Amino acid sequence: MNEMHRRAIVADLHNDLLCAVVARPVDHWAEFFRERWLPQLRAGGVNLQALPVFVEDPYRPEGALRRTLRMIEAAHRLAAGNSDAVTLCTDGAQVDRTLAEGRIALVLALESAPGVGEDVELLETLFRLGVRIASLAHFGRTSLADGSGEDATGGRLTRSGVAALAEMERLGMLYDISHLGACGVEHVLELSSRPLIATHSSARALFDHHRNLDDEQIRGVAAGGGVVCVNFFAPYLHESDYSIGRLIDHIEHIAGVAGVEHVGLGPDFIKEVLADTTPPCCEPAFVEGVPADAYLPGLAGPAGLPLVTDALQQRGWPERDIVAVLGENVRRLLRNELGRPASVG
Repeated sequence: MNEMHRRAIVADLHNDLLCAVVARPVDHWAEFFRERWLPQLRAGGVNLQALPVFVEDPYRPEGALRRTLRMIEAAHRLAAGNSDAVTLCTDGAQVDRTLAEGRIALVLALESAPGVGEDVELLETLFRLGVRIASLAHFGRTSLADGSGEDATGGRLTRSGVAALAEMERLGMLYDISHLGACGVEHVLELSSRPLIATHSSARALFDHHRNLDDEQIRGVAAGGGVVCVNFFAPYLHESDYSIGRLIDHIEHIAGVAGVEHVGLGPDFIKEVLADTTPPCCEPAFVEGVPADAYLPGLAGPAGLPLVTDALQQRGWPERDIVAVLGENVRRLLRNELGRPASVG
């Protein structure tokens, strides 16, 4: 492994590994994580891992809350069963202690929050269970906001969505704008009083896809003290050139627009998750017409993350900037905001 990468704090803000964990029998959850995922995180030098709680379509809407709670329980059990290696963290101080002690800091994140619906008070319930980051839409429409796949509607946050943002800011739960529709992002930037995060979004200026953020949105996140974590999913980076070079182009563009101190990594590794959760009898999974397991060479999973450091070095980036993007920017954001109620100065 690259020596600079080994020394750095590496933060991955989006890996759907919980979907693979909950596909196993309950009494195998911790063991499966230890055997399948922990070696990959260590090989990639990952020190801080966000765990998205993603509820698949068959569970929506009726089973969404039950599925959400089961995935949160899986996170707690895998952490308890691997306490020598990981800690499920609920505030910035706990993240720092975990890193100092040589364990991987895990942070629970809701993706789309279909289990909440208009019952915004459930955000506090989920906060009590350890959730510290949340997005409130995926590709489609929710009762809180429209996802980026619905950009043509021009939808902003609903009244419940506005209340959800206020509740998250009160609690100290980071608002994640990834997957949110363009007008929804604009609305959040108008209303937010605390830093935002985009856990897995790339640059629309380089590839015009609705899942990417335009420069004005990127500047808005940076102006509020937030971080944009670049998505590695190949079809969001370029229509055909699936190369690490294209990923670095997106990192460099966002750094140029926002400032290097507002850039992080949100790989969105799903190739192995799909292999673990999709029955072999079924057709391959697609996301809006492209294979859902498309990936950059060497970056199908977390073990490949040192390649990002190598590529940034080859572009001539100074060590301080590489280290910032790899994880220090996210670490700073979590130290200042994670789990900190709005009443705390």
